[in-house]
Formats: sequence, structure tokens, C-alpha cells
Amino acid sequence: MYQAMSALAFAGETPHHQRFALSGAPQGARILILGAGLAGMTAAYELRKAGYQVKLLEYNAKPGGRCWTLRGGDRFVELGGATQNCTFDQGLYLNPGPWRIPYHHHAVLDYCHRFGVALEPFIQVNYNAMVHSTKAFAGKPVRYRAVQSDFQGHIAELLSKAINQNALDQALTAEDRQRLLEAMRSWGALDASGSYKKSLETSLRRGFAVDAGGGLMSQPVPSDLLDRKALLDSNLWQSIAVGQDYEFQTSLFQPVGGMDQIAQAFEKQVGDLIRYNAKVTAIEQNDKGVTVTYQSSSGGGASAQETADWCVCTLPLSILGQLPVQVSAPMMSAIRAVPYEAAVKVGLQFKRRFWEQDERIYGGISYTDTPIGKISYPSTDYGKPGKGVLLGGYLFGPNAYEFTAMAPEVRVRKAVEYGALIHPQYHEEFDNGIAVGWHRVPWTNGCYGLWTEALRQQHYQTLCQIDGRIVLAGEHASRIPAWMEGAILSSLDAIKRLHTHIVASHQAA
Repeated sequence: MYQAMSALAFAGETPHHQRFALSGAPQGARILILGAGLAGMTAAYELRKAGYQVKLLEYNAKPGGRCWTLRGGDRFVELGGATQNCTFDQGLYLNPGPWRIPYHHHAVLDYCHRFGVALEPFIQVNYNAMVHSTKAFAGKPVRYRAVQSDFQGHIAELLSKAINQNALDQALTAEDRQRLLEAMRSWGALDASGSYKKSLETSLRRGFAVDAGGGLMSQPVPSDLLDRKALLDSNLWQSIAVGQDYEFQTSLFQPVGGMDQIAQAFEKQVGDLIRYNAKVTAIEQNDKGVTVTYQSSSGGGASAQETADWCVCTLPLSILGQLPVQVSAPMMSAIRAVPYEAAVKVGLQFKRRFWEQDERIYGGISYTDTPIGKISYPSTDYGKPGKGVLLGGYLFGPNAYEFTAMAPEVRVRKAVEYGALIHPQYHEEFDNGIAVGWHRVPWTNGCYGLWTEALRQQHYQTLCQIDGRIVLAGEHASRIPAWMEGAILSSLDAIKRLHTHIVASHQAA
């Protein structure tokens, strides 16, 4: 259920204010930022505007961190040395990390608007997509709209019968009972007797066996309903609730051309502050400042050091916890307490957009109980001839660990095998693919900070405190883990508190 409601932070609307601004930095004050993901670049952008001298150290040769897009010609080397060369056609891509922006993630949208990042709709719910269980309906996929219509219809019929059998007399007035019966007839497409039966009305919800034509073409033929018990036993109804989750309600957005357009827009603002290919190896501090040791992320060359008065560290806890870091014992305990979720994304290129041409699926997500979890269809280039790339699997938990343990080419092959259960065209139309297992991504060693309620109670406040001259920021230091919004809001909160602390310290001195 949406990753346990964003790891028990309950996925609320974000409290970003567009007027956020810092000013009055002490003259000559230097701040070193570790990591040029969205949290790090947000901090750099706002702190430089406030008057600080800012530098960033970034492990990769480009900005963005998990805000990342893979295109044809890209090369990815994961932990263990397995190398993948992306061979997608020009204009096609996979977002291995974030891939959608909810309408109420105000901070992300604000910076997109401010920096000129073009957005387009991301289709979360497509009623013509599929829901699939290997254990139900002979293992054949069923249209999302049929499951939703029939589930609502059967429930509406049962509730109507209960009302007519006086089972709810104590809970409802006579007037309320009548209104509820009317509501059930409308919501569930019931007939005049309160029954959910094969009819023109039900087919207007779930689709027709034969669609209406023009002129002397065929008349519409109503479709057969799914058996109530078989539908209930299938558990397919679980999937149709996803689009009603707060984070996934329309409108959702994506940057035109790939999620890394956001990272590139930030880079235009702060790129001159970033030292790329810098792998942090140690972080020290005293009452005068911070010293960070780093080396080339390729492993060659001597170590170097960067010093500053203060440090904003946005390194993932899965990386930071492995480094010698001079912080308090409670802070170190907090850093090392939070595990990271496993996740795998598989991008598959096909010779043609068969999901549109054969099945009229334009955007949206199909759900399956196989390990791949879901298939997401591109929300752009509808009807375009030639090849297309879809998200052929988005795996979490045990399935992700299992896939990550496979060689990349095996992950791709398994995604094709499982996907063919929903779309038989996979076997003939598959062209090439790429699979990112986040526990093997060298700069994160995992997908996102997997908080539990107990861990938050014990460590969250400590993790967010200023520890000497160091403050942490990133999605792991937010109540919106796994989202870009959490990373940006965490950064804004951290630098606001740090700025207040710096100014107060300077005045006291």
C-alpha cells in the first residue's frame, strides 16, 4: 500500500512556500556540500543566493543522483563490475529512479517552473490497461475497467440487498436508506431491481463484447461479467485502488524528455560550483570547521581535501554509514540505523508500440502478481511509428533482491518472460533492454531510506539535527522518503536551520 504510506510518514501534501529565501550570510562564510543530487543542488542554489561561498563534491560525472535517465549510448557499471550499454533508439529512455511528480509536490514543481523545465502529463490510471493474476481467470489478464466495474457492481448489489432485507435499519433512517439505494444503482450500474447484470448499462462501464459501429455496422453487444466469487478470490481488486491513493491522483507530471531534465536545469544554476568524479572517503570536523577527504571515483590518483566552515551532507545513509565520519555517537547511530529498500527497474525496447496498436493502451500501468509487479506504458509520443520503450518491471522487496542477484541480461530476460503473460507480443517484438538493481548502484547502495515507525521514534529527530558543523539532508531526512519532494524539502529545512545557527554563532562571536 504505497510502500506502507511512504514508510509511515502518511504521504501528506507538502508544505513548500515559493517565497523561501535566505539572506545575510556572514562575510566569507564557506559551506561545503556533499552530493550534487537534488538536495545538494537545492542547498547550493539557495545558499549562494544568501551570500555564502559554496562548493559541491559529486561522485558521478554528472549531476542528479537518483534523478537519472538512461538513453541510447549511456553506459552503466554496477557494483561487482557488471556493465550495461544502453542501446535504446534516439529519443527513447528509461528513468531508473523517480519517474512521476504528483500535483501537490509543490517544491519540485516550483523549481521546474522557476528553471524552465517543460512538463507533460504522466498517466497513472488507464482503465484500458490490464490487471493480472497467475492464479485467477486461467492466468489471463483482465482489463482494469472490467475489474473496477464488476467489483463495484457486485458490492453495490450486495449492499442494496442488505438494505432491502432491513439489515441496516438501525444504522440508517428510512430516507437515508432510499438515498443509499439510489446511490448504489448509480455507482454500481444496477438495474431497477437492484441487480448487477449483463446489460447495456454495465457495458458502458466495463466495455462491450462488440462495440457500436456506424451505418450498417454491427449493433453493440454487451460483455459478460466476471463471476463475483472468482473476482473476490482473484485479489485483482487490490490494484484498482492504487489510482485513488493521494500521491497518485491526477494530475501527475513528468519532465518532457526524461527526469534528468530537472537535474540539468539545476546544473545550469550551480554547475560552476560542482567538482565531479569526487568520491568522499572521510569527513572530519572540529570547532573551527570541516575537512572532507576525497579521491577520484574511478579509483586513480592521490587523495585530496576540501575545507569549509560548515558542511551540508546529502550522501545516502547507505554510503555515509560506511565512511569514517566525525559526528556524535547518537548521530552515528542514527546514520547506521536506517536500512535501504531494494528496488529494480527494467526498461524494455520493442520493435513497435504494440500496446497502442494492438490493445489501445495509451499510457497508464498494468498490474501483475508476477515478480515484475507492474508494466508502465510511455505517456508520450502516442501513435508514433517505430520502436518504443516501456517500463517492463518495477520490483520491490524480496523480488528485487532476487532480480538484483541475477546478471543484468538475466533480469531483462525474466522481465520479458513474465511480461509475455500479459502481452504475448513480447516474444516477437522485443528488441533490447536494461535493468537497474538499486542495491548495486555504486553511489546509493539501495533505493531509498526504509524507515519504520520505531526507527523514526528513535532516530529521526537526531538525524535532522545540526551536529557540530554538519547537517544532513536528502530524502532519508524527510517524511516523504523515496520522492524528489522529500529531498528538496529536507534540504530547504536543513539550510534554513543551519543559516540561522551560523548567523547566531557569528553574532555571538
